[in-house]
Amino acid sequence: MFGLPHGATSGADINATIPAMNYRHAFHAGNHADVLKHVVLLALCDALTRKPSPCFALDTHAGRGLYRLDGEAAQTTGEARDGISRLLAESPRQPLLRRYLAAVQACRARHGDSAYPGSPWLLGYALRAQDRIAVCELHPEEAHVLRSQLAGDPRLTVHERDGYQALKALLPPRHGATRFGRGLVLIDPPYEAQLAEFDIALAALHDGLIRWPQGMFALWYPIKQGRTLQPFRRAAARLPAKSALLLELLVRPDDSPLRMNGSGMLLLNPPWQFDSAMGSALEALRDALGEAGASTRVDWLRAPP
Repeated sequence: MFGLPHGATSGADINATIPAMNYRHAFHAGNHADVLKHVVLLALCDALTRKPSPCFALDTHAGRGLYRLDGEAAQTTGEARDGISRLLAESPRQPLLRRYLAAVQACRARHGDSAYPGSPWLLGYALRAQDRIAVCELHPEEAHVLRSQLAGDPRLTVHERDGYQALKALLPPRHGATRFGRGLVLIDPPYEAQLAEFDIALAALHDGLIRWPQGMFALWYPIKQGRTLQPFRRAAARLPAKSALLLELLVRPDDSPLRMNGSGMLLLNPPWQFDSAMGSALEALRDALGEAGASTRVDWLRAPP
């Protein structure tokens, strides 16, 4: 596992669809992993929109785009209480966290006090009229809800298809005569295949970089026992990106394989000085959401040239 030779994709086949029919993100919306992922996503979008030229965003595992934290699924797990709900109560001053909370409040102003935005909603919120967004969801029921949630946004296209396969079809991105030189690919799989999913994701990242070398790529991943991810980190460092940055938030020690103790984001070709910006944000998240033994990690697997 996690083997990625130089100049080649891994042995995993990104055309092989991993069954993800049992996973429903509604049970986990707004938890500490969502908070980390969405803080990073908004910061990446803000970096992209500092330049006037249009950009493109692809979300490969979109879910339904918008969630209700008072719904049965969210109430069953209660995970949002230790995520977005706790962060709102803390009211942190760190700028990137305030930006994220402003987006959540904007979503609630539009959709009700229990609403929580998924990454497709946040992409629509953060990007501009000249930008284009493609979101993929394989599960038919989730894709149907996603279309209805995001209907009316001319910038956004919903694809009911496997997100990994969409990388081949949609990269390099174009819209009519417009070719996008800048943009972002978010890969946020459910990891129902557990460690095998990392191989699929690494192969997808390698293929995506070959097709769109100037794009930014962000892979979210769960952390149960951090030591089991060392082969993944080594393989990620060998990807053909100009730079590779690892961001991790552990809300408790990563000493149990039975629960998600934290999560991370692998960023390929991230914005200039993104490590400095995210370092203080991760520390603020640790202070707000962490239990005893919580920690953060900001690590260049490949420093910028």
